[in-house]
Amino acid sequence: MLILKFCPKLLPPITSEVRGFPADRETSCSVRRVEAFGLLGDWRAANVAIGVLSTSADADHIQTHGSVDRLFELASVTKPLSALAILVAVEEGILTLDEPVGPPGTTVRHLLSHAGGLAPDQRRLLTEAGTRRIYSNAGYELVADLVATRAEMPFAEYFREALVEPLGLRHTTLSGSPAHGAVSSVRDLMVVLSELLASDPEVVARETRMQATSAAFPELAGVLPGFGSQDPNPWGLGFEIRGRKSPHWTGSQNAPNTFGHFGKAGTFIWVDPTAGVACVALTDRTFGPWAAREWPVFSDAVLRQAG
Repeated sequence: MLILKFCPKLLPPITSEVRGFPADRETSCSVRRVEAFGLLGDWRAANVAIGVLSTSADADHIQTHGSVDRLFELASVTKPLSALAILVAVEEGILTLDEPVGPPGTTVRHLLSHAGGLAPDQRRLLTEAGTRRIYSNAGYELVADLVATRAEMPFAEYFREALVEPLGLRHTTLSGSPAHGAVSSVRDLMVVLSELLASDPEVVARETRMQATSAAFPELAGVLPGFGSQDPNPWGLGFEIRGRKSPHWTGSQNAPNTFGHFGKAGTFIWVDPTAGVACVALTDRTFGPWAAREWPVFSDAVLRQAG
């Protein structure tokens, strides 16, 4: 089954003035070097690639560090990408956010926001849906399986048709789990971040994006992996919401409505709508105490520089 609808106007190509940077020159449109990049030596990763996008009344400004075309495993940064593809399916009428999927009482909305009560990597309930935030890869796999069945194509193919092709992504592929199986580059993820900051998004409607990046079941408490129990622990549909969480992997200066995700592979994306700033960091050093220590400092430095 082919996807029946995309927005009538595809995104401008990655070489466009607003959406990206020239195809063959990695840093030619950087207006200045982010001083925060001086902190990256403390990360002690063999390879680090960074992109920062900041918006202003007259232009979008991009700064990069490292190879914007190098491929990195995304780990759980896959989830917001898969969620965007799933939300295209919702807009297509292939499924609805509030229809049942998986164990009794769970819905698509529950599973995309880790409120389904599922075990992290097993399709079994640990608690009743809608009562606690339990981070679950299995929930994403259940929803992706539903999309694949309804669309009559593997989810990886739907992911490509719904997200990769409309955005003109060059390096982004999904193999294996829709929760953690994608590979991408800073170049591609900067295009995604531009879409998430745009006043008129192209892949999904603005109202759909608002649902994805606002807290679902906002009162729920739970564990934020790597950062302990949080009460509340707000999460959107594919995107973690910063809220008032402490400790947290974004900076202390990130606004509460900041949304994004980090991955075990040492990767993260965040968008701060209040500041009009977005950031992607891809590394080949596995997440650990180093990241919990260094990422917030770096994020604060990015925001100071952008401001």
